Amino acid sequence: MEIDNFNSFNFNDSLQEGLDAMGFSKPTPIQQQAIPEILEGKDLIACAQTGTGKTAAFILPVLHKIAEKGEGKLNTLILAPTRELAIQIDQQIQGLAYFVGISSIPIYGGGDGLAWEQQKKALEHGTEIVVATPGRLIALLAGGKINLDSLEHLILDEADRMLDMGFSDDLLKIINYLPSQRQTVLFSATMPSKIRQFSKKILQSPVEINIAISKTAEGVSQMAYLAYDQQKEKLLENILSQKSYEAVVIFASTKDKVKNIFKILKRKFEVEAFHSDLDQVDREKIMSRFKNKTLKILIGTDIISRGIDVEGIELVINYDTPSDPEDYVHRVGRTARADKKGEAITFVNDKDLFKLHKIQNLIGIEIDRIPLPEGFEEGPSYNSPSKRSTSDKGNSKSKNRGKFSKNRSRKPNSKGTSTKSNSNGQPMNTGHSPQAKPKDSSGKFRARTNVKKD
Repeated sequence: MEIDNFNSFNFNDSLQEGLDAMGFSKPTPIQQQAIPEILEGKDLIACAQTGTGKTAAFILPVLHKIAEKGEGKLNTLILAPTRELAIQIDQQIQGLAYFVGISSIPIYGGGDGLAWEQQKKALEHGTEIVVATPGRLIALLAGGKINLDSLEHLILDEADRMLDMGFSDDLLKIINYLPSQRQTVLFSATMPSKIRQFSKKILQSPVEINIAISKTAEGVSQMAYLAYDQQKEKLLENILSQKSYEAVVIFASTKDKVKNIFKILKRKFEVEAFHSDLDQVDREKIMSRFKNKTLKILIGTDIISRGIDVEGIELVINYDTPSDPEDYVHRVGRTARADKKGEAITFVNDKDLFKLHKIQNLIGIEIDRIPLPEGFEEGPSYNSPSKRSTSDKGNSKSKNRGKFSKNRSRKPNSKGTSTKSNSNGQPMNTGHSPQAKPKDSSGKFRARTNVKKD
């Protein structure tokens, strides 16, 4: 049954007043399904990606129950994989909890001594909700600095990410400190077998919710440039020069590559690099500038694909094609949030064509491959699985079915690009190569206006 507005949940009056004041109207699908289950005290395992409203889906029912009980004890522990996500969750709690007088504190490592002292003092004065990263919380528990005996709710956000980062044993250690009689809620962007196996250890007869995972938002225009590595720097500068973007996120595969892109771009653009070598103070300063739009371009690894929640990101650029298709979904999920529009551009080199194919299989659409701008040499060629040779069609056992492969009949021309001959022996374009030269010579990033709409 579809729930039209938040009044249907019968929240605490002060909490509902806050939702009305903040302009919350119709709950998202994950909120519609998860909130009633959490209100009823059931254990829950929910699969929902970022941008679906999942944070409010677990915060709101917890705030309601704490407000109704009114005890002022430590009631809820929320575990998150990164300090950025922990801070983000805490900020959302503070915005919603203001109206009901409930406090929260983020606990994470990597900060300076002053931040650590502030966290300890907040715990000593008492708080109803703690948002923590596993490593820092274990240090607190081992030192006897936090008592979880009164805990009623345990929430694991982005559980798949925590397991990928090797936190499985740490999570189980933490759970050993918790009361056995509690409500446990697990949110995950994906649902691999390891998550299901882990959930059996910590949840009791959970309700399962699955909200359209592995799909990108309808409002995002997805494009791909087939470009060799040596073409990427110039291509990136070309794209960023086309218009004055308010907010751009550039993803690279490694920390070192993030630093290198930063060195190149800072000569022409207002840009910052976001990586693990920065201390927490610098991270927070950079993120604050990006949120208030005084910083226009942010470069980072996948650490920011789930760890930031910034409105109005217009463009996401994948400088490297992500190896995991799910990472692509999370990266692209930074734009076109809350029914807004956005663009996502992915650079695909000759070695990463198969990654593009895996991404397309996951999201269920074909990403538009657009020509390189005027003045660029041709990039790698692409053989679409849907346009393979006639001999492949109908051969269900062909090992090349649905895969990218090099056409053995092609020979490199003098520029290092690929050609093949027609029936008269004359060289010709490959037909499906997306790198055909634009008909005009404006060099104004014309391909963007020719993107197909799904």
